[in-house]
Amino acid sequence: MPQSPSVASRHLLCCSVLFAAGLVGSAAFAQTSGHGSDAMQKSMMSGMESMKQMKMSGDTDKDFAMMMKVHHQQAVDMAKAERDHGKSPELKAMASKIIKDQTKEIEQLDRWMQQHP
Repeated sequence: MPQSPSVASRHLLCCSVLFAAGLVGSAAFAQTSGHGSDAMQKSMMSGMESMKQMKMSGDTDKDFAMMMKVHHQQAVDMAKAERDHGKSPELKAMASKIIKDQTKEIEQLDRWMQQHP
């Protein structure tokens, strides 16, 4: 019998879906070039699909690490689109910081998952 997702996993998935819905909705109002917006939307949709396909282990720590890695990778991909296509110096700087910080966190999550197979 399949295990039901933990409360933390359901919360993370719910937050991700709400976040994605806001981004997809705001993409319609994004800059007219579309390149960056298309990349962000593609990243979100791909990440949401990846998270939907994940089988929860029943171990909150492992499920958190697995899902956060995907979530952070989505943020990195979207930040790269902003850095490459955005116009706002403030948002481009924020995007660069997100790329640096969340890449480091992905590496930490990878190390943790390797140590806890």
